[in-house]
Amino acid sequence: MSATQSNNLPLWVQDRDKVIAESTDVEWRYETPPDYSRSNENLAQESTYNHLEGTLEAIVQNLVRTFEMEVSFKANPQQWLSIVNDKFRVSTNGGVEYTAADLSAQGTYNLFMADSEHYKASEESFESSAKVFHTTFPQGFPWEVLEVFSGPPNVTFKWRHWGHFKGEYKGHAPTGETVEIIGMSIAKVTDDLKVISLEHYFDNNLFLEKLTSGGKQINAQKQGSACPFSSWFKKSHKS
Repeated sequence: MSATQSNNLPLWVQDRDKVIAESTDVEWRYETPPDYSRSNENLAQESTYNHLEGTLEAIVQNLVRTFEMEVSFKANPQQWLSIVNDKFRVSTNGGVEYTAADLSAQGTYNLFMADSEHYKASEESFESSAKVFHTTFPQGFPWEVLEVFSGPPNVTFKWRHWGHFKGEYKGHAPTGETVEIIGMSIAKVTDDLKVISLEHYFDNNLFLEKLTSGGKQINAQKQGSACPFSSWFKKSHKS
């Protein structure tokens, strides 16, 4: 598919930066549009696949990235272009189904990872959960499609989420290793490729065990120094 043909696709399955550029009168969660320049650099250097523009893999990848951006940064779910708002439902590992309003209020980390030994979703807010993982992965936490097994209306695909564990995770020392999550998802979409429902399947426990493998570290901040990530987090955006 040529670039011209690709540009004729719905906006929400085009490049994420184009979606942001054309999002007018949006209620941005942090007042300004997100900047994905760092994420784009990481993707260019570390992605497993470079899907050709206009292929099914690229379209699915763009759709999910747009969805993730809208959940993270568009405060009003009625302004999310990537979903059918009144019908949308999302679940993880066959669990509870959540609405767009639920995601907007609590965030993906809290709804996609239930309470466990190493993460208490019920004790985290949207903002605190985002801060935890920004701190853990200061270089970003990119996502890519690995393979698409079936096309619309029921799109089944395999994906990879990864980051470099160089910041502490809830007091656990960073190991510096690259932490990956490999998962599967099923997206039911409309004829114009808006998401009606989304089912994710991945191993939460394996991911969290890697983040606690470095053991607890001494809290040097008791010496009176401020959190080194506080000012960074206020001005940074999700990668």
